[in-house]
Amino acid sequence: MKRIYMIEDVCIGCHLCEVACITEHSQSKNPVKAFLHEEYRPISRCTVEEWDGGVVSFSTTCRHCDEPDCLRACISGAIQKDDKGVVRIDTEQCVGCWSCVMACPYGAVQRNLTKKKANKCDLCPDRTSPACVDACPNRALVYKEGSQK
Repeated sequence: MKRIYMIEDVCIGCHLCEVACITEHSQSKNPVKAFLHEEYRPISRCTVEEWDGGVVSFSTTCRHCDEPDCLRACISGAIQKDDKGVVRIDTEQCVGCWSCVMACPYGAVQRNLTKKKANKCDLCPDRTSPACVDACPNRALVYKEGSQK
């Protein structure tokens, strides 16, 4: 299956992947409206990590593991893996226990404190390529076939 891979050497820590993710998952699909005017601004499903004072940066996102720890930890059955291998969270079924957050070895599952639900990358199902990948100016994010854990 296709997954997002990060190339640490070319990431400049611009956070455009986060902006693109928030915009893509907003109601308006407009960055200004998403950040300033929507009642519930979505949280980014990817996070830029910075180390050594910003010298090293990289975007972390769900790896859609072959054997996902988050899925095994989910007490409500809200996390499922579809027939294409994409690991998704059914927010209607999520009880906000955060077991998946603690179980993910990559820190890729976030807590949406506003909605009290878990949140993670869904690979932008309405697009041919995830928004974060398309927005990366240095092509530090790559969407390609590969295997993961």
